[in-house]
Amino acid sequence: MDATPTYEMILVETPAEGVGLIRLNRPKALNALNGQITAEIFTAMEAFDRDPTIGAIVLTGSDKAFAAGADIKQMADTDAVTMMSGSDFTDWSRMSRIGKPIIAAVSGYALGGGCEIAMQCDLIIASETAQFGQPEITLGILPGAGGTQRLTRAVGKAIAMEMCLADRRLTAQEALQYGLVNRVVAVDAYLNEAIALAQKIASMSQIAVRLTKDAVNKADELSLTEGLQYEKKNFYLLFGTQDRQEGMSAFIEKRKANWQHK
Repeated sequence: MDATPTYEMILVETPAEGVGLIRLNRPKALNALNGQITAEIFTAMEAFDRDPTIGAIVLTGSDKAFAAGADIKQMADTDAVTMMSGSDFTDWSRMSRIGKPIIAAVSGYALGGGCEIAMQCDLIIASETAQFGQPEITLGILPGAGGTQRLTRAVGKAIAMEMCLADRRLTAQEALQYGLVNRVVAVDAYLNEAIALAQKIASMSQIAVRLTKDAVNKADELSLTEGLQYEKKNFYLLFGTQDRQEGMSAFIEKRKANWQHK
């Protein structure tokens, strides 16, 4: 049995049935992302992904800052070879391999790497004070963890260009308008809203949820023809599961499904 990981920069809990919560905990640094905190985040996500009692994951920070960017002090003396070697700071592919849905609960600053890690989540619930931006240009660099790619897919080329080239920040309402977030709620309610959404997702068949997340994510990578074929493959796969039989039987019998997650 795997030993329980220990963390220094995040807090991990299960606030509701089926929900794993990861809270960034570097308050003095406004939850700035460095190699250690990103490694801890991904390790916690992987642990929740393996846990059969968890159906969805929530990632959050504080009311003041989700994550105010990367830790510039750590990056200042890093060279190109080190960055290209795939250190914990740059290897965010670990997060892309998480099969369960991840919901970002964002309040305050979500800048630079903070905006990028929020966009790598599957859904975003924002508080009214949330602020999204990619200010890397002011440091003489560019976003390196998906900011130029995921942001453009979410808000369109024009807005992404302005954010990346001129340090434009999006308010929570603008982020909602441009399709970057799912909804905007009050500061005292955004985390509970994210947990409630995670709990609803966790109440579904985990295997159906995994294959659905997988199919939706492929829409960003494949042509329509290829995407439709991929969707059909996942659709057919679910017809070989116990949960598909149970879900359809429960519907016909007008009762709640008892998922076995297989």
